[in-house]
Order: sequence, then C-alpha cells, then structure tokens
Amino acid sequence: MIERHSHHAQRIADYLKAVPFIVDPQEIYTTDKLYAGLDLGKPETFSQCYDQQVYNHFLAQGKVTDNPLEALARNLHDFCMMQSTKRLLAQYDKCKVVAVMGGNAMRRDDAAYEKIARISKCLTEKGSLMVSGGGSGAMEATGFGAWMAGRNEEEFTEALSRLKVVPTQEDTDYLQASFSIIKDYPQTTYRNLSIPTWLYGHEWTSPFATHIAKYFDNSTREDSILTIAKGGVIYSPGSAGTMQEIFQDAVQNHYLSFGYASPMIFIGEKYWTEEMPVYKLMEHLVNKGKYKNLLLSITDSIEQVINTITEFKTSRS
Repeated sequence: MIERHSHHAQRIADYLKAVPFIVDPQEIYTTDKLYAGLDLGKPETFSQCYDQQVYNHFLAQGKVTDNPLEALARNLHDFCMMQSTKRLLAQYDKCKVVAVMGGNAMRRDDAAYEKIARISKCLTEKGSLMVSGGGSGAMEATGFGAWMAGRNEEEFTEALSRLKVVPTQEDTDYLQASFSIIKDYPQTTYRNLSIPTWLYGHEWTSPFATHIAKYFDNSTREDSILTIAKGGVIYSPGSAGTMQEIFQDAVQNHYLSFGYASPMIFIGEKYWTEEMPVYKLMEHLVNKGKYKNLLLSITDSIEQVINTITEFKTSRS
C-alpha cells in the first residue's frame, strides 16, 4: 500500500515538474516574465516566450482537460495566483480598486479608446488601482492610461498617436508599438492590474499592466475582476462577454454579496441605450423592483465618470 501511494505521489510530482508553467507561482506575473524569450526584432521568437509556450500546452492538453494531473496543475497554479493577487490588493483600500469592462475589438484609433485611457490615467493619479481583463481593445486602453499616469498632456498625446498607427492586432508592429512606449515612458510610480486568461490566449496579453494575474480558468478570472472592483465598474462598449459581466455584477450588487453595492457606470449613451440597449433594461428591472441596490449611471463625460468614482470612494472612507 505504501509503495503504491509512493508511486502515485512520484507520478504527480513528475508531472508538476514537467509542465511548461510554474504550478505554484509566489508572485503575480509581469510583462517581462510572460514575454521572456521574445525578441521584438525577430517575430518568430514569439512562439518561444513563456506566455505562448503555456498557451500551446493549454491547447495541446485541451481547454477542458480529462487528465487529472493536468487539472491539478492548472488548479494549483490558479489558486496560487489568486493568493498572490490578494497580497497585492491588501495594499489598497477596497474602494480604490476600479475595473473597466469592454470589448477586445475596440481599435486604438477609436474615440472610446482614448476616453477610457484618459479616465484610467486620471483615476490612477487619484490613487485608484485600475483593473482590466488584460487583452486588447478597452482592456488595453485601461492599462495604457494607467501606464501613462504622471505624464503630461504632450507625452500622453504623443504615445497615443504612436498606438493609433497600428490600430488592431492584425497590424504588423502592433505589439512592438506597445513595447516602444514602455521603453520611452517607463513607469515606476503607479501600478495597474490586469487579469487575463489562457482560454483567450489567441489575444496578446497587454504589456501595459505592471501586474498580471493570468489564469487558466476563465470563470475564476471573470468573477475575480468583478469581486475585487469594490470601487466600481466602468462599462465601455462591448458585446457578449461584456453583457455577461454586467448581469454578473448586477447580481453581486443586488445581494450585497460583499457588504455594499458599488457603482455601475456605463460610458457611451448612444451605445448603451440604442445599439445595445442594456441600460434601459437595467433601469426597467430596477424600477420594477427586480433588482435592488444598483448604483447605475450613464454618461459620455470623462469628468462625470471620474467624479462618480471619486465621490463614491469618499462616501465609503
């Protein structure tokens, strides 16, 4: 019996050592860690970086694996990543953690991208820890804005203009543009957090996050973003994924799952009332008493978003 258990234990240990990812990460990832092995002058080296090697392994083993050892490795990794995230968040007042949700298809030359970046920059400078899903589009805009915190208007505009030249992931030098800004405008004062997933590993992880909590399990990742954003969630234009997050957030606020409700701010009045009229539905459900405790607002104003977040933070302090 002892010999058999010892054999199983050795199998587990061997498997955990063999996977191409750290199964018990003691720290949140950084851009340097995820992109280790990438030479920007040699695009073919992208397949050699840590992030891509883990994604390739994830695909090879199956997004939903039947291998109990692989499942153990992934779950252990995600648990440790969650603990590392908690240690980071312990340094912040809960109401200073603010998330931005929105579509990954948003182009860098879209006016909404700049708007999100400016909101993120300002809130970061006011002491908020900005959180995003870590991908492209609205998520990248959040990280970019936070990365440029402390920079003047000329510097922000110059950096944004460089991103606009390569507006989508399909454009050559899309990733290189991000790294060139990071090099020219280093960030050593302000922090921001992204929480991506290898489920969507075909999307590049944005390099603009100073801290990256990357998960295998997407449901854990999405719940984590909404759970920690006790300072409010800003909803920029998005589609299916953003819709899911809106209603998931509404449920948490309705039941006061974490003691109190946080602001749900929709930016883009035409989008949220005409193109994707979910805001009207939310208002209707609140008026009918189906949802309670929701702190809803909708605006096109950068200043209004910042004021709403700031006033809520003050009211909870």
